[in-house]
Amino acid sequence: MTDAPFSFQPVSAMEVPRFAGVPTFMRLPFVPLESPHIAQVDIGLVGVPWDTGTTNRPGARHGPRQLRDLSTMIRARHPVSGVEPFMARNCADLGDCPVNPADTMDTLDRVSTYFKSLKAAGITPLVAGGDHLITLPVLRGLAQNAPLGLVHFDAHTDLFDSYFSGCKFTHGTPFRRAIEEGLLDPKRMIQIGIRGTRGGDDVEWGLEQGIRIVTIEELYDLGLDAVMEEARTVVGDQPTYLSFDIDSIDPSFAPGTGTPEIGGFTTFEAQKMVRQLLGLNLVGADLVEVSPPFDPSGGTAWVGVSLMFEILCLLCENASDP
Repeated sequence: MTDAPFSFQPVSAMEVPRFAGVPTFMRLPFVPLESPHIAQVDIGLVGVPWDTGTTNRPGARHGPRQLRDLSTMIRARHPVSGVEPFMARNCADLGDCPVNPADTMDTLDRVSTYFKSLKAAGITPLVAGGDHLITLPVLRGLAQNAPLGLVHFDAHTDLFDSYFSGCKFTHGTPFRRAIEEGLLDPKRMIQIGIRGTRGGDDVEWGLEQGIRIVTIEELYDLGLDAVMEEARTVVGDQPTYLSFDIDSIDPSFAPGTGTPEIGGFTTFEAQKMVRQLLGLNLVGADLVEVSPPFDPSGGTAWVGVSLMFEILCLLCENASDP
């Protein structure tokens, strides 16, 4: 037995090589919900290994494990802002949220219950998917008092009503369901990078609700800085969620995803846009749709977890003091 204080610092690469040891998100300590140290956690990194909402290429259920593995390369200090998130807040890997790969509705209930527990514990979640349907139950867990705003990076709106003659719960429907359930305020939503074949009722319905939809063409016509300034105006200073689909990035940089669309932005442009969200009232975030079978080398997961680090630095702004 030891009375030494619990350490929330990542394992040092000067003591244990980055390729060694048990991989956790960013080499942080593993603190499950039942741990006596859970009350000390400010920001919890959580995997949701589930992709039964996928309608095209599967595999995102394996995303959290590969993201953890690649995250051992994450450093402790942001190279531009100088933010040191692991010094600013108590961050921990909380493990994976319970899921049921054989039952969509049961999984939605399990995930929402889990994130209600995190909210009750005062923990800000940074979530690794999983397909984009996981965002719906995460929002059910977080938006219990009032609808949230949303900054959403994606190649697709995910605003469809249904797939395959009435299936309401797929990775193409989460934000429509979230608006219908009062989890999101559509007038405080902005979607950035939308492209691919368009013209369906998803865009039309979204515009009718008041969602600001920025296509990839408009993003480049207006410029990244102008769009991100507009994003800040759209969501304002009220509680907001950030959702980043890896397919918003061009597949030449991130091919390991289920529904790739050419003509996306670069990894540096993604970093630049996320960095401009500093100071928003973010209550949680996710990075979804990394599918390791389509990029076994881990390049896409490295992009994904690098963006998770960018987002983590944002969340440190609003998480409770350690």
